[in-house]
Amino acid sequence: MQITQNPIRSIAIVGGGTAGWMAAALISNILKGTDTKITLVESPDIATIGVGEATVPSFMAFLASAKINPKEFIEATAGTFKLGIRFDDWYRKGNNFFHPFGQIGRRIDGHDFYQVWLKTIAQGSETRLMDHAPAAIMAEQHRFMVETQLQNTPLENYGYALHLDAVMAARYLRSIAQANGVMRIESTVNTVAQDQRGYIASISLVDGQKITADFFIDCTGFKGLLIEETLQVGYDDWSHYLPCNRAVAVQTENIHEPAPFTVATARDAGWTWKIPLQHRTGNGYVFASDYCSDDEATQTLLNAVDGRLVNEPRIIPFVTGKRKKIWHKNCLALGLASGFLEPLESTAIHLIYRTLVHFIRNFPDRDFIPLLEQECNAQIDQDYLEVRDFIILHYCTSQRDDTDFWRWCNTMPMPTSLQKKMADFRQRGQLERNSENLFGVDSWYSILEGMHIRPEKYHPLVDALNSEKLAQSLMQGKQAIYEMAMRLPMHGDFIKQHCASLR
Repeated sequence: MQITQNPIRSIAIVGGGTAGWMAAALISNILKGTDTKITLVESPDIATIGVGEATVPSFMAFLASAKINPKEFIEATAGTFKLGIRFDDWYRKGNNFFHPFGQIGRRIDGHDFYQVWLKTIAQGSETRLMDHAPAAIMAEQHRFMVETQLQNTPLENYGYALHLDAVMAARYLRSIAQANGVMRIESTVNTVAQDQRGYIASISLVDGQKITADFFIDCTGFKGLLIEETLQVGYDDWSHYLPCNRAVAVQTENIHEPAPFTVATARDAGWTWKIPLQHRTGNGYVFASDYCSDDEATQTLLNAVDGRLVNEPRIIPFVTGKRKKIWHKNCLALGLASGFLEPLESTAIHLIYRTLVHFIRNFPDRDFIPLLEQECNAQIDQDYLEVRDFIILHYCTSQRDDTDFWRWCNTMPMPTSLQKKMADFRQRGQLERNSENLFGVDSWYSILEGMHIRPEKYHPLVDALNSEKLAQSLMQGKQAIYEMAMRLPMHGDFIKQHCASLR
């Protein structure tokens, strides 16, 4: 049997911003050595949304995959480090908890650390779960060090991500992609043409140019010019699970050293974010318009921010959900064109990267085997569902009942998948481990513990461990993490010494 190849010879990315230039930088690096031509069309009339400025640890994997030096990226984007998210006033007003990146504790004699910790709590120990999370203690003390310096120490299992300036990040990724041979065209799409199969054949620009390609990547934002307006794949609306549908965003001057974590504070009709960069702070209020007007939201945000305003507040409407198909025919949707899950756990850039990973794994040729598209969409759908359920968890477990919004959350509908997971957890704290998931079991434990939800029992086999030795071991581990964290430089000092902004 003869093997025949029919490779993709040209890819057109429609739209720039974070999504477009992430795609261009990653794919151009992977396709080095081939003769595949990549063109990106970027409209001068459409500004980058510019509020997706916090990431999760998978972003570091993106930088590595795209052969981007993290130090240079941080310098170019005024970035800071992120060890997790602090949630203020979510359980009840005046209460806060932390969602750390990386692991919490280590397995003891083959037993899951959380189960071991539950046993010590049942026997009267008062150590916090976060005492055993290196990233949480580092964040609490505003300390930081890159992981290469912390191997074989009590802190080695921590994780981190970045805060970044979205506009500067897109500009930097553009320089990387263009160095890899990506052609940039500054123009606006006028019309989209399809062939007899319904595939996208070409796009015509307002300046008269016509761009043909074998494959198109739609990065045109919420409108989804290719995936929705042309291919009409439809949209799964998840507003009945997540009622926040608007955000107001504003930037302020820094008045403090940047903290190595994001702050998410629950408000009367949603929550506000605070993302510290080297040169400024990003702030926003994600809210439900059924419970709060734009003017009220803007005033709430302005009352909450520190420092002088750098720009004027702007309103960003959105509908939580995703396209029914994110890859359809010869078009892949990325970023806001593919869907939107509110930014509570900073997953927007993660979903761009994960979609690209799934697409690359199932990279087509010009025969467009349907199985590849089906498999890729199934994988992407699973990522979206995982993130959706994890975000819902923050709302449905809150004990706040002081406003109509939070009273709605007390009885909100939950997808069957989340109901099952919660039921499994409540019985004896066992959650399914899946290395492909963004949010591992330690992330779930962090939120549930922060919301004061514990299982009814721990795993019975943990009773094989000596209680006294176990308690002593955990206390020693807690002390070792704290002492090591206090030896690290302050977060702001580390940045000034190693990766200060070039702007």
